[in-house]
Amino acid sequence: MTIIKRTQTEPPKPDPSPEERTIWGETVIDPFAWLRDGTNPRVLAHLEAENVYAEEILAPTVDLQEDLFNEIKSRVKETDLSVPVVKDDWSYYSRSEEGKQYGIHCRRRLTGNDSHSEETATGPEQVFFDENLEAATGRGSEDTTGGYFDIGVFEVSPDHRLLLWGEDRDGDELFDIRVRDLDTGEDLADLLHGCSAGSAWATDNQTFFYLRLDEAHRPYQVWRHELGTDQDGDVLVYEESDERFWCGVGRERDDSFIQIGSSSTLSDEVWLIPAGDPTVPPVCVQPRTEGLEYGLSHHDERFVILTNHEAQNFQLMVVDDDVESSDQGLGLERWQTLVPHRDEVMLIGFEVLDEFLILFERTEGLTRFSFARWDHLDGDPEANLAAFKVIEQPESVYTVWPGANPTPSTTSFRFGYTSMVTPSTLFTIDLATGERKLLKQQEVLGDFDPEAYETWREWAISADGTRVPLSVVARKDRPTPSPAVLGAYGAYEISQDPGFSVARLSLLDRGYLVVLVHARGGGELGRRWYEAGKFEHKANTFLDVVAGGRHLVAEGLADPDRMALRGGSAGGLMAGAVMNLAPDLFRSVVAQVPFVDIVNTMLDPSLPLTVTEWEEWGNPAESEEIYRIMRSYAPLENVQAAPYPAVYATAGLHDPRVGFWEPAKWVLALREHSTSGAPVILRTEMGAGHGGPTGRYEEWRDEARTLAFVLGTTGFCEALL
Repeated sequence: MTIIKRTQTEPPKPDPSPEERTIWGETVIDPFAWLRDGTNPRVLAHLEAENVYAEEILAPTVDLQEDLFNEIKSRVKETDLSVPVVKDDWSYYSRSEEGKQYGIHCRRRLTGNDSHSEETATGPEQVFFDENLEAATGRGSEDTTGGYFDIGVFEVSPDHRLLLWGEDRDGDELFDIRVRDLDTGEDLADLLHGCSAGSAWATDNQTFFYLRLDEAHRPYQVWRHELGTDQDGDVLVYEESDERFWCGVGRERDDSFIQIGSSSTLSDEVWLIPAGDPTVPPVCVQPRTEGLEYGLSHHDERFVILTNHEAQNFQLMVVDDDVESSDQGLGLERWQTLVPHRDEVMLIGFEVLDEFLILFERTEGLTRFSFARWDHLDGDPEANLAAFKVIEQPESVYTVWPGANPTPSTTSFRFGYTSMVTPSTLFTIDLATGERKLLKQQEVLGDFDPEAYETWREWAISADGTRVPLSVVARKDRPTPSPAVLGAYGAYEISQDPGFSVARLSLLDRGYLVVLVHARGGGELGRRWYEAGKFEHKANTFLDVVAGGRHLVAEGLADPDRMALRGGSAGGLMAGAVMNLAPDLFRSVVAQVPFVDIVNTMLDPSLPLTVTEWEEWGNPAESEEIYRIMRSYAPLENVQAAPYPAVYATAGLHDPRVGFWEPAKWVLALREHSTSGAPVILRTEMGAGHGGPTGRYEEWRDEARTLAFVLGTTGFCEALL
């Protein structure tokens, strides 16, 4: 494939300052290692120059970008309400308003005429937190059209009088936590700096727990704060010294315990504190064991435990909750199997209600729920399986997820449902009667007709003969073969499940096929699928995506000259590696905050995430085998003379997860070696982090820009190539 760049604009060409890396007998020269310093004026000037260049390259698509933005905006009901969630005597909900970037959080008190099981309440509305006002206040004006604003802590106290809230204004995922009096609307004097996301109120309503980060941006400490005291007087409750482990904190739904969790990629440890006695030292449930994963939830004087103990696809176990009286504690030797391991079903979660146990499962690449009454689970584990009933869904390719179910005494279970043609939908099902009720479906404005689209599953054959699932959506009246956009991730056992997208309609209505490639390294087909795409098997991820693209072409579904690939973060690593494997397979590639300089990052334990990431990718400093494997697929270090596709890469200056310098170096290497003449551009958010811009209108404009690049490079218009 030969592409001739139509613009005469020259890209930035910074002077190199070569640095050498020698390990395992190999020396690699990095000409642009100096780009790593985000405080260096020279670096900032280069990033700004890249942004100017990106604007110049994308200038022919400005009108198209505006059209796409307006299309997205026109389909969204801008003034809308969420379905209320009832907790105790209050009904909580949020709403959006036309012209405002962020949500508005509201509640109503239930009166004597209201039922606690209903989704409505007749008391007057109280707006207890308006994100738009808070975002504007931090900028000293009422303008909410720009800037970064994110809330990482948002928790109402058990007595519903106070709100913990935390703000991040530059995307570095460091939060300042405040406490708001919900009666007066004023913040208390308490102000905590340098916090991570996550918190837990004790049931005394005077004490809460929060997280702090170390220099590598790892949540490693749990602190206890008493209202009315300075942060300097807070008590350190737990500190995690192992750099592979990250901390979390939360309160049980039944208010029994505070949980402190410390987890690496493949090992867990949980500590418990009575929620009503927060000064008690934490008690360990099961000391960490390499490779043992577990999580638990309290139910009726016992804990239900999800674990991979002797169960690759996980099982459920139980143990009595006598934390203080037992000499043995709550250790593994006391756990009893409740729901056994199954080879064909991955158990990925559960919820406990007073009368029912709900399982969240994954089988044949799809999610599902099954449930049983507790009083039907007195038999042996195999007999218990027969007591569970699957909640059936109407489509063959779909996604479900648990909704907000804060009241254990209810028999109703709220869950979300979507497919690639069905907007996000919220249901509740009465588990006692089987009655299913639609609570709300995302309203898509305009002439959207779900019957005009179809979604289905394809299976590609990868290089080693493995069948790889693809989730596909398109208009029924599309041209054949169609232009196509493929997306994939394939890491961390994260599943890229099929769901609805308003923005995606702009591609579908222009005749595009949109495909999710469920590559190995994700969790779509269970733990084995994940393990088959990591460490020495990592190349399978990339080969699966290549196989997916070639399958679509071979089946006459996709036009080989009009295919694009999208991936973000670890999915950006996927995109870069696929480009090196098959540089002429895709016409263009969108790589959002791409993790493309993996070898250098995994060799630097001072960077955020690196140490814990060794359990995902391996440690190239300790293992020559891992180094050679990683070196063989590292996107940046395998750029070669090849007809690369057009590339649109993004970065965030304050990104603590993928350093902005990774895509910055990568695009320079691609420009130097590509033989196609296709444009390679980088756009850096100078005031944001890993997730890009905040505010829904800014997010829509960002997506419109991305879609315009895809359309402009895959033959829909001749704007870029």
